[in-house]
Amino acid sequence: MSTDIPSSGVPGLHLMGDLHGCACPVATLCDRDGLLQACTRLVEEAGLTVVGNCFHQFGEGGGVTGVVVLAESHLSVHTWPESGFVTLDVYVCNYSGDNRAKAEKLFAGLAALFDAATSNVRRVERG
Repeated sequence: MSTDIPSSGVPGLHLMGDLHGCACPVATLCDRDGLLQACTRLVEEAGLTVVGNCFHQFGEGGGVTGVVVLAESHLSVHTWPESGFVTLDVYVCNYSGDNRAKAEKLFAGLAALFDAATSNVRRVERG
């Protein structure tokens, strides 16, 4: 395993968010297939690479938990349609280059999808 670290000196960026008061259509929060398609599209638009996924819906009209595995690391999303709440997790490593801007773009696209009234976002520089 290589230990090369980009010139930034930091192997990755981890963005974690709690989104409250999501004003998106309720279907966005409880449609497993629609959420998978939206996440995949946003990953590709951010310039990142999908290598796999696993999405699970918790019963008819229930929330969705999903993970998109990226060549650069991962995205996870968890929805609670009954309370208009979503948690997001975007982590990208910088092995092949500085991917911070791509992580920020992906996170912003996801946040826009859910249209939250308020959000609490944490940035962690990993490494």
